[in-house]
Order: sequence, then C-alpha cells, then structure tokens
Amino acid sequence: MMKDKKKRAPRREAKTEELGRTRTRLLKADQQVDYRDYEFLRKFMTERGKIVPGRVTGANSKQQRQVKRAIRRARVMGLLP
Repeated sequence: MMKDKKKRAPRREAKTEELGRTRTRLLKADQQVDYRDYEFLRKFMTERGKIVPGRVTGANSKQQRQVKRAIRRARVMGLLP
C-alpha cells in the first residue's frame, strides 16, 4: 500500500514584482562601510536608533553584518545614539 505524496505548491515570485515596487539598494556591491561616516549609517537606522533589517535596506547578509558592526562602533565612539 503506497501513500500518496503531497505535492508542493509552486514557489511564488517576489512580491516586489507583483506590486510593481523596486527595492532600493543603499549599498553598492563592493562598497565598504566605515563607522566614521555617521551620516551614511543613519540611513540604516530608524528615528529611535534601531538598526533596520537587510530585507528593508536591500543589503545582503555580509553587508548587513558590516553595517551592524559599524553602527555599534559608532555608538561606542559617541557618533550615533
């Protein structure tokens, strides 16, 4: 007696394409993040000082880690809240 295998639903396309939105990239592919450039780092923070996730900013995981480290260093130096 064989069990019927459940069929998976087809993968959905990215919602940004469906809604007609384009994702803005704040970082270029080879751009380095510097903790002293606090005006640039403010783009990755909310008004309350929280770090914005990579899915919102368009940064990949490696870039998001660089941003996280730079923001934390800038906070220690007193450049950011």
